[in-house]
Amino acid sequence: MKNDILNKRRISADLCSCVDEDKKSLHMEFKIPGVKKKDIHLKMNNDSFSLRAEKDDVEYVSTGNFCCPVEIKTSEADYENGLLLINIPLVNPWDNAYDVPIH
Repeated sequence: MKNDILNKRRISADLCSCVDEDKKSLHMEFKIPGVKKKDIHLKMNNDSFSLRAEKDDVEYVSTGNFCCPVEIKTSEADYENGLLLINIPLVNPWDNAYDVPIH
């Protein structure tokens, strides 16, 4: 293991998430106070996310799965005053629906 990893305390980033009223977007809010934007590392797959944000001797971390199918390539994230706001569009379940031929 790297020495710098051993010297950092890992703390869970506080997360609040919800689906909007129209059920078109998943909103996620992470509290990561004192972190600089350049030190935030957010990765997403179609079904999960991983967050790592470093500040001095602290590393905020969080991983999880999405509640619903999401469209990660059109996601948006903003960071201000220690709050990372992420908006992830939900996949319309009818977008790839199969049109069944009727005989």
